[in-house]
Amino acid sequence: MSLFRHIPVLARAAAAQPAPASLRTLATSSVWRNASSSSSSSSAPAPVSSTQPEQERDLAAEQVARHDQAITADLASSAPAELNQRSVRIFRPAKTANSSGKAGTKVWRVDWDILQGSARWENPLMGWASSGDYMQGTSLKFRTKEDAVHFCEKQGWDYHIQEPKVARIPPKSYAANYDYNPKKLRIHHTK
Repeated sequence: MSLFRHIPVLARAAAAQPAPASLRTLATSSVWRNASSSSSSSSAPAPVSSTQPEQERDLAAEQVARHDQAITADLASSAPAELNQRSVRIFRPAKTANSSGKAGTKVWRVDWDILQGSARWENPLMGWASSGDYMQGTSLKFRTKEDAVHFCEKQGWDYHIQEPKVARIPPKSYAANYDYNPKKLRIHHTK
């Protein structure tokens, strides 16, 4: 049976029992709101009426207000307590040495420092390197450094920022191959 068939039955059952004042329900759909607000004698949910003026929320302003204040989220998360005692590093990864592409260098990453006392060993079955640090392979990606800092502050983590080194590319031109140099004559072998 569909969930929508059960909604009027649930609404009637909820209306028959008085709810305590401290109990709050969250209605996420208009069908549920109409079914719960209709009387117990009505079996079908009332149609959604568009004549009622709804208050317009400024979602962008609410998001900016939430973003500006960092509220610690450690009470709501189910992360282990040891995680709050470790520091994290915020950095932008460098490009790989064996490629000239810059894929993956535009994001900022957050990763955890090495856990002291987490022994590393070689797995006897496959020969893989193993570790007691459960966060060693975990990293988070962010678009900007400010987003990464805000997330770390909200989680209550100590962090340090490693600024990226800017690569200096010297200007090059093809004509520089044939410039006059009084020190040494460059010979280009063609065969």
